[in-house]
Amino acid sequence: MLFWHETLVKVLLEGKIMNIGQLINQIILIFCLMLVGVLINKLKFMHAQTSNDLTNVLLYIVSPCLIINAFEQPYSNDRIKQFLLAAGGVILLYLVEIVIAKLVFGHLKNRNLSRIAQYGSIYSNAGFMGIPLISSLFGSKGVFFAVVSLAAFNIFSWTQGVSLFKNNDSGTSERTNWKQVLLNPNIIAIIVGAIFFVFSVQIPSIPNQIIKDIGSVNTPLSMIVIGNSLANIKFTKDMLNKEIGLTILFRNLLFPILAIIILRLVGVTGIAFYTTIVMAACPVAGLVVLFTLQVHDDTAPAISAMSLSTILSLVTIPLIFALGNIL
Repeated sequence: MLFWHETLVKVLLEGKIMNIGQLINQIILIFCLMLVGVLINKLKFMHAQTSNDLTNVLLYIVSPCLIINAFEQPYSNDRIKQFLLAAGGVILLYLVEIVIAKLVFGHLKNRNLSRIAQYGSIYSNAGFMGIPLISSLFGSKGVFFAVVSLAAFNIFSWTQGVSLFKNNDSGTSERTNWKQVLLNPNIIAIIVGAIFFVFSVQIPSIPNQIIKDIGSVNTPLSMIVIGNSLANIKFTKDMLNKEIGLTILFRNLLFPILAIIILRLVGVTGIAFYTTIVMAACPVAGLVVLFTLQVHDDTAPAISAMSLSTILSLVTIPLIFALGNIL
């Protein structure tokens, strides 16, 4: 205990630690925005169809605008280097996570619980919760590096992640729909933004302002939609079993710590490092519920993992951030 205390004091005195207080303030802000979503739900101001429509607006319009705006900054070799190092680290992280999740949860006799646990432990809510948080903490510089995690999430989730829910009784799986992966609006926005960044393309002032204004609503709107969804969940003791608890442990703590180690080993530093570990520390992705619905199976374990992980992340994200500074 004394060792950790002395280490933390030393790091603080050397000025190497980032402002964890700022992160906690942003977490509190996000929590309050979620509560607004809960209140909206209780007042019946937002119905299921409204929530679905707003989700589509966020995924197909708001988030791509935020991403394109993030790439509108001066070209820098150092920035590109950190971007590529982060990409390598994130890809390696996903590959290791997939193997570990398969070893830990792949043997479960309950097939539905097995795939929910695997998907839930591997894939975080990086788009809905991570991007807004990064935008609040680091602005467009942070979002620039956050798109690495977002791109990797979309590619892995819509290939390996989807395959978990498409395996048939013979053990084979359907082919990956690469068209669906590559035409994802966030992937398109990343490609367009990268072209603008590399060739220093300047967007005209009026379209540029429109893109900025649309992207600026990402944080409040995302959190309100998440809060509205959480308000529909009835929390009971039956929601948490050993497998779901282990899923949350991997998603909220163990895999983010693994991310810290891998990113340090590959040489990711500065905003790129802190952005990537925050994205890795986000809770279980909401897509786990959608994918379970699509195969007409029991969504209760998926809802449990997503909702409990989201609530706990209000504590675990600052903890991972602090560990990232110390380690």
